[in-house]
Parts: sequence; structure tokens; C-alpha cells
Amino acid sequence: MGTAAVAAVVLALAGCADDSAQALGDSDASGEDSASSASVDLGHETGPRVRVNQLGYLPDGPKRATLVTEQQESVSWELRDDDGELAAQGTSSPEGFDPSAGLDVHTIDFSDYGDFGWGYTLSAEGEQSYPFDIAEDLYSSLREDSLNIYYTHRSGIPIEAIEVEGTLERQEYERPAGHVSEFVPPWEDLPDADDLNRGDLQVPCLPAERFVWNGAEQHGSADVYADPEAWRCPEDYALDAAGGWYDAGDHGKYVVNSGISVSQLLATYERSQTAETTVEEALGDETLLVPERGNGVPDILDEVRWNLEWMLSMQVPADTWMTIDGVEIDAGGMAHHKLHDVAWTGMDTLPHEDPMPRYLHRPSTAATLNLAAAAAHGARVYEPFDPDFAEELRDAAESAWIAASEHDDIYRSSEGTDPNPGGGPYEDHEFGDEFYWAAAQLYLTTGSASYEDAVTTNAHHVGGAEDQVFGTPAFDWQNTAAAARLDLATVDSELEDREEVIDSVIQGADAYLAIQEGQPFGHPYAPEKYHWGSNHMVLNNAAVIATAFDLTGEAQYRDAGIEAIDYVLGRNAINNSYITGYGSYFSENMHSRWYAADHERLPPFPDGKLAGGANSILGDPTAQDGLSGCAPQFCYVDAPDSWSTNETTINWNAALAWHASWLDDMGRAER
Repeated sequence: MGTAAVAAVVLALAGCADDSAQALGDSDASGEDSASSASVDLGHETGPRVRVNQLGYLPDGPKRATLVTEQQESVSWELRDDDGELAAQGTSSPEGFDPSAGLDVHTIDFSDYGDFGWGYTLSAEGEQSYPFDIAEDLYSSLREDSLNIYYTHRSGIPIEAIEVEGTLERQEYERPAGHVSEFVPPWEDLPDADDLNRGDLQVPCLPAERFVWNGAEQHGSADVYADPEAWRCPEDYALDAAGGWYDAGDHGKYVVNSGISVSQLLATYERSQTAETTVEEALGDETLLVPERGNGVPDILDEVRWNLEWMLSMQVPADTWMTIDGVEIDAGGMAHHKLHDVAWTGMDTLPHEDPMPRYLHRPSTAATLNLAAAAAHGARVYEPFDPDFAEELRDAAESAWIAASEHDDIYRSSEGTDPNPGGGPYEDHEFGDEFYWAAAQLYLTTGSASYEDAVTTNAHHVGGAEDQVFGTPAFDWQNTAAAARLDLATVDSELEDREEVIDSVIQGADAYLAIQEGQPFGHPYAPEKYHWGSNHMVLNNAAVIATAFDLTGEAQYRDAGIEAIDYVLGRNAINNSYITGYGSYFSENMHSRWYAADHERLPPFPDGKLAGGANSILGDPTAQDGLSGCAPQFCYVDAPDSWSTNETTINWNAALAWHASWLDDMGRAER
């Protein structure tokens, strides 16, 4: 473990004592939160009691910090520049006890300070914060880094250093292509002992019956779906499904999570072309470290295309009959839910070293609608750059819509008995929101009256029975209605009730704004217990607020959207930035099989990687052993085996990329 990881373990353990709520409010002469001071000194612990955005603040944006103290009255604070000169001073605002942190806190507001510079510190009660900058271009590198991580996630292509102005960048991430050979049945020896990679070419369906691989019995689809007749493919059925992005810390590729990731990245680009406050060409060609740079296409679209093409490869060919839930159906146009190893691969395994057989899993209604939504969204975005590809996407989206409409109840069941499934379920048993999202994207791309009718008659539309789509979270892979609502509000169309849609987004933003105003750490997220991937939920709630600014131009939404990132960048109970490479102390030992599990062999997590963050439902042994009873913000440990608090995923980084792009526009664009 690195310094940040060890420190995070200490502070997480400290924050989860049975009486942590009061213990962490005390302070001793060392300046550490007393519970941390009582623990073994293994790093910065919870650090200074003045919690700041460790990256910094925009000159004309809100500038707030959180002070941990039991003082009931205001205390004085000082802002000093990198020379130690006094830049501003004032008094704090007591907030009382914050149950999400288990701490008594004050707010420090220095928003009136409008100069810029580097190495500022904020002090109160003898505590000095970590240093931070105040600059207009504060988020420029984060915009790029949050998007650059996707190239290192690519499957089916060698990862090579990218040459920029004669310099090779990111040589440490070079590796051979992963999963590029043809499928080899598990009962056959590999053709070449030096070639462990079984590949994603001609991948068959998971067999119905159990089979043996590497001396161990592996479960078939009858076990996975708890039914011998749950799924049978035609004889010799197989798909070429190389390419795409590895989803998270494993070697699996999932259509469901790909859908929301692709769509949010496309929305990031689309916003850069349509919103009033943007930095011109910030997402243009030669802005990212991808092999396609310089081809005349925006690099973000080159990157997204790599995964979109893989999603297309997961679509069942027309006139393909399968048995699903005991019924023979024409599954043409549907999408396979996922593709991954027959069992979990071990840690410290680069993709090209994966020896396991890989299989397609059963098509699902959710995956099919994800394909429909993402492909339809891509069709309108890629039209100016590649009309043929746009047409291919549109055709795939429409055939997926038809297939999902005909087979609207094919679930990804979690009732199976496989103890070592090799991939996550991404289960979803309610598809009304996916139908709404897919219909919205198809309508915005085609303008068809039939898709407009599918939008306006859906229960998730404004005025419908389930029209309150801005919940907690606003949207993610399992809750997509809000993503549809945002695009219906921001993309030009002739939708008959578009003004009502816009009003609903603003109302949703107002609700998140009210939540944020009650949070002394400045984030628009306040469930009683924090969820898996809570950091991206903070950012997606903030995206609704940010979109309200795009729609109205009102300063309250701009300020709130800017302040929301503070929590992710260190203004939190554990004083930790959850973005690798950003801040004084940041997450750097996330859960992964092919990053940094072994520092001597594997590359470090690239800058711009978002850790999942605090998760009150402690799902792994490391979290369960150390975090019992934790206050929500303390339910985190920066350790590679804590997958429930410290994994990374493509959809979480998509949320970061959207917000970082918006933040950079807020800092650098002319207004």
C-alpha cells in the first residue's frame, strides 16, 4: 500500500469506532482528530481539521471549506498565499453535528476573495489546510485526464505510448492486446503455451450444463439462471466480440454499463457544441492521448466509438432463434447482457495473460434498450463525421427497439447458484425507465412521431405516474429516466411539451440545491446510508444542477454545480481526494486486476481515475472487518481488496468526465 492507502485505512478505522460521532469532534494538541491521534501513526491520518478542495477553487466561483471542531461559537480563519502573506480573513459559521460524517463542523466561506495564485492555505484554530490553487484553468487537466483513462481500458488492441510533439506519453501503460484470439474450448489445450489469451473472437454462449476447466467444475447457464431451460443457443452460434472497454477492475465487458457510459460521454461532447458557456475546441481533435488523434475527428468521439462498435457486435443477428425461459423466440436484434470469464480471474493479471475461457451471457431486455439508447445517441453525434457509421448505429438502435418491445420481460436473474461467476450481474427488473431513455434518444435522432409518442406516453415522462425521476441517485446504469429527461431538455427538438420538460429539470435542480444547502461538506447528496459508487452519485446529482445553469444562466446553479466537486476532491470527513493524481492525498490503490495491485510489475492507476467512494453497505471482507459501525462518509478504505468501496468503473468516470468538462467551461469560457 502507498501512503494514501495506509492513511485511509487508519482514518477509516478511526472513523468507525462505536462512539466515533463524538470522538472525532475532539481535538488534541497535535491538531489531528482525536480518534485518529489515538490510533497508530501510519501517515497523515485524517490530516488537518480544515477540509478544503485540495485541487483548488475558481477565482469567480464559491470558495468554502469545512472545519472540524466542537466549538459552538464562530472561530476566526485566515487565508494565506504561497509566500505566507495574509490574503483574507473572517469568521466561521457553526453548523453543528453532521451525521453523515459523525463530526461537529463549521463552514468557512472565503468566496469574496477573487484573486488567483498557487499554494494557498486556510488556517483556523491553529490548523493549516492542505495547499490549493485558485485559477481559471484549474479543471483543464482533469477534463483531459478523466477521459484519457478510457484508452487504457481498451480491449482488443495493443496499448501503446502516444507521441505528442515528439514525446512518447504514458509509456508505463504499454501492454499487448487483450482477448484477441479465437475461443478455445475449455477441454482443449491452448495451441501455444506462451499464448494464454483465449480471446473474444467467435465467442460461444455459456453452455447450459456444467463443465470442467482447469480441474474445477464450472457452472453453466442452468445454474446461473436457476433453470435448466433458461437459455439455449443454436448449435455453433458464436459472435466476434473483440474490442470495447473493460468495465471495472475485472476483465468483463457489459452492455448495460456500457450504455450509460457511452451516452454520458456523448452528452459531454454534445453539450460542448450546444451550450452557451463552453471553451471552443476543448474536446476537439488532438486533445486526448488516443492513437486516433490527428484524424480530424474529436478524440472523445474516437474513444467512444471503440466501445460503441463493440456494443454493436453484441447484438444478436436477425432471425436467430433461441430458447429463453423455456420458450423458443426470435432473438434477432436483442443484445447479449455481457461477456466475461467463466470464473473470476486472479489479481495481478494483465488482460493478455487471462487464461480462462470466456462466454456470451443471455440476451436481456435491459441490454437491448441500452444498445438502442446509446446507438441512437451516437447516430446523431457521428452524423457530421461518418454518415455511414451513423446509419449503422441508427439501424441497430431501431432493430433493438423493436426486439425489446417484442421481448419486454427478459431479465438478468440473480437467483443462480454459481459461487464464482466471473462477472457482475448488473441485474435490473424494471424497464420502464430504459424504454423512456431509448425512446427519447430515438426521437431526438429521428424526429419520428412514433418515438415521440413512446416518450410522451411513458410513465416516466412529465405528467406520468412516475415522472419524479430526479431521486438518489439522479441517474446511473439502473436508473436511466433522468438521463433521458436531461437530453430531452437540452437537445433541440419539436417535442410538444419540451418547456414542461425543461421546467422539470429546473425543479429537480432546485431539490438537489436544497439538499446541498443542508450539507456542511457542500455536496448535493444526503441519503441516510451512502451507496456503492457514491462519488459518481454526487456528480450525477450535480450534473442536474449544472444543466439547470445551462438552461437558465442563473448564478445559483453555477455556484452550486461548482461547489459540488469539493467533496470528491478532499472536502470530506476523511480529508481524501477520490481522484488519482489530484490533491495532496488521493486514492491510488483501487481494486483492479491490471493496475497497481503489484507496484513492481503493474502500472499505477492513471491520473483522473475516480474511486467509488464511501459505501455504507460493506460488501467485501476488508470493509466488513474494519468499517463496522462507520458514519457514512467514513465507510471507505483505499485498499485494492475493498471492491465495495474502492473499485473504479467506466460509468463512474463518465460522470467525472461530464462534470470536469463543465467545470473547465465555467472557469475558462467567456461569459
